[in-house]
Amino acid sequence: MEQDNNNVLIKTPQEVALMRQAGQLLAQVFDYLDGVVKVGISTMEINDLVDTYITQTLQARPASKGQYGYQYVLNSSVNHVVCHGVPSPSQKLRSGDIINLDITLEKNGFIADSSKMYMLGDVSPLAKRLVETTYAAMWQGIQCVKPGATLGDIGHRIQTYAQAHGYSVVREFCGHGIGREMHEAPEVLHYGAAGKGLVLEAGMVFTIEPMINQGKAKIKQKKDGWTIVTSDKKLSAQWEHTVAVTEDGFEVLTLRADEQVPATALAEGSL
Repeated sequence: MEQDNNNVLIKTPQEVALMRQAGQLLAQVFDYLDGVVKVGISTMEINDLVDTYITQTLQARPASKGQYGYQYVLNSSVNHVVCHGVPSPSQKLRSGDIINLDITLEKNGFIADSSKMYMLGDVSPLAKRLVETTYAAMWQGIQCVKPGATLGDIGHRIQTYAQAHGYSVVREFCGHGIGREMHEAPEVLHYGAAGKGLVLEAGMVFTIEPMINQGKAKIKQKKDGWTIVTSDKKLSAQWEHTVAVTEDGFEVLTLRADEQVPATALAEGSL
């Protein structure tokens, strides 16, 4: 890997191929979870099932486990939890809940990172609208990715889309470069000014993972030192993919079997 003046690691085609393999395995984890995440299951049960699936079925490593002292293989962020929700045996999913499951996986020395929202049972129209709009906002950002574009283009597109639908963008957390390390340069903000910031070039790989709040953008951390919640206790949603810059655009390395890359900008409600 080469390192340019912005300290962003440029992956070789061979390294992107390895990251693609990790991304495809991680996509399989979410395919598996589609049959697991149901009303009544605890977030710790989900964690343990994913741990077994990654290590035994996929013969890979859950990259979050043990990093920064974190004990679990995923973050489980329910309803007004913005991110970094900690799995618990006492937290059982109920009808009407929305939950983000954020998972990392390492295979052959490279890491993939992705998250998906699940809606349980009888979810309110307002909650469903937030989840769908956040998904569309993520794709708005992804579709900006190409050589010559800037990180500001991505953030601006996401911010503009979210705010046009009446939502706010969390600013304290962002996407990030990824490769042999989970967190590499650059930081990928989900707000900003078009045309500003790092100019993208082929071989860059990073995550796009907007956290969109139903109410105000203000957040706070709980006493466990991990869990981030909305200050006004209104709902929050997040989706995430690992994206590579190609010679003529982008490739979503963590694309799931139930997804298609939209040909044009997503409209609300197209999830």
